[in-house]
Amino acid sequence: MNLFADIRALVLECLSTMEAAGQLPAGLVQDNVTVEPPRDPAHGDMATNAAMVLAKPAGQKPRDIAETLAGLLAQDGRITSAEVAGPGFLNLRLSAAVWQGVVGTVLQQGTDFGRAAIGAGQRVNVEYVSANPTGPLHVGHTRGAVFGDALASLLDFAGFDVTREYYINDGGAQVDVLARSVYLRYLEAHGQEVAFPDGTYPGDYLIAVGQALRDKVGAAYVDQPEDQWLEAIRNFATDAMMDLIRADLKALGVEMDVFYSEKSLYGTGRIESAIADLQAKGLIYEGTLEPPKGKTPEDWEPRIQTLFKSTAHGDDVDRPVMKSDGSWTYFAPDIAYHYDKVSRGFDALIDVFGADHGGYVKRMKAAVSALSDGKVPLDIKLTQLVKLFKNGEPFKMSKRAGTFVTLRDVVDQVGPDVTRFVMLTRKNDAMLDFDFDKVLEQSRENPVFYVQYAHARVASVLRKAMDSGLDISDAALAGADLTRLDHEAEQAMAAKLAEWPRLVETAARSHEPHRVAFYLYELAGSFHGLWNRGNDDLSLRFLQDDQAASLAKIALARATAIVIAAGLGILGVTPANEMR
Repeated sequence: MNLFADIRALVLECLSTMEAAGQLPAGLVQDNVTVEPPRDPAHGDMATNAAMVLAKPAGQKPRDIAETLAGLLAQDGRITSAEVAGPGFLNLRLSAAVWQGVVGTVLQQGTDFGRAAIGAGQRVNVEYVSANPTGPLHVGHTRGAVFGDALASLLDFAGFDVTREYYINDGGAQVDVLARSVYLRYLEAHGQEVAFPDGTYPGDYLIAVGQALRDKVGAAYVDQPEDQWLEAIRNFATDAMMDLIRADLKALGVEMDVFYSEKSLYGTGRIESAIADLQAKGLIYEGTLEPPKGKTPEDWEPRIQTLFKSTAHGDDVDRPVMKSDGSWTYFAPDIAYHYDKVSRGFDALIDVFGADHGGYVKRMKAAVSALSDGKVPLDIKLTQLVKLFKNGEPFKMSKRAGTFVTLRDVVDQVGPDVTRFVMLTRKNDAMLDFDFDKVLEQSRENPVFYVQYAHARVASVLRKAMDSGLDISDAALAGADLTRLDHEAEQAMAAKLAEWPRLVETAARSHEPHRVAFYLYELAGSFHGLWNRGNDDLSLRFLQDDQAASLAKIALARATAIVIAAGLGILGVTPANEMR
């Protein structure tokens, strides 16, 4: 049930009636006709721009169209008033029965209320985290993990067939550095004193890996030349780091469907196949790029290279895929990886990158456009940095990691639910301040607490109602006399619930799961406001002497909790039934 979509359908039906009556020219494009909440709730329950967007193509004044449309809309039983405002906007007020019906629908559908069908089963690949397997996940990865996971859940809720994927960057030189670092810890496990030269990983997290390697191979690699152990330790260390990363993700409540190894692209012909596909399309050539202005990128050479004509698909400059020495650039395996995604039949791709990968956006979009002949869209979402604070001071160090705060540092201090919700309280491309003290405060200023407290308050009402002998099952509440919800504050609460299906569709289309967190905060605010009004107006309290009135009001509270639980489910947060 999407009430806004239902009223929009009514608006379009009335416009068709106007066309049939000759009041509008036939064949007007109505795609831009919207029905939305008005900016000022005092103006009504919904507003439509129909007259404004159709006036010019119809050759009529907006107010003339709006007045005729208002008369037709007012004939529908759901509409109590349709008022023309300003140059031609139309403000609508809906009947109390509509809002009462919303409560019944929520109770009947449960947490499926708001599920959308806009995805129509389209297959979407969401790739996120994809951290180098050289150490534990840090707080920056945490934000990308939470954002990507919530986005995947949101798309699933909106009817898409979603695959969650992690790209293991195990094909580059950084994995050799990892192997050498583990070898030093391995020697240390054999009692040798070691020093970590610049460029190695000195974090304590590798101590256990070195000891595990000693337990597995004994002294077989001690004082042996690098070519005798590099590949074996590289594989051992990568597996150990991925076990650590999987455990970190599990602690955050993130589970991937696919872990895809970059190393699997090398020596298997997959890179060659992807480049051959581009070559067959006339997009690969030999040439020399102009020297870049400012900072020189690592893949630029002042000599002939093999280039991808990415400018043909919207990039600023063409990009090297093979260096003059015949080795692949970093971009080549990324092309091959996305070629594999396209080949797997996904209808759309989403990559979640850290903000430091902003320069990769255009080239990657160009590659996917070329590989899919423009049929598979790629959306790249960048997550900005997280600034950590504790006791009012920047919080920077983790002895375990060596140089940064890990995902586990955060989760161990505040828990996965708080971590996830707070990471979604800002749009992904905005900086985020994470204050360890504030996120645990029990106040309105802490959005996690504020939303959870609303759910816990409902649970408290339900427990008291059950103790008094009332049947508070959803089926019983759905059958309550909901006409008893006759106060404007109660209907405003129901109207807020009615926004949920529309919010799901909007957030899913824009790939913005933070909208869910924002909505939940607003919904909690509406509920707390209704609760507080009950302190002054006894008729608004959820438990009444009149059993029929109690059941109706409890139904509204329970419906609120259902929507909160559905929203928190998308965010990967467990609803609280009581607060400590």
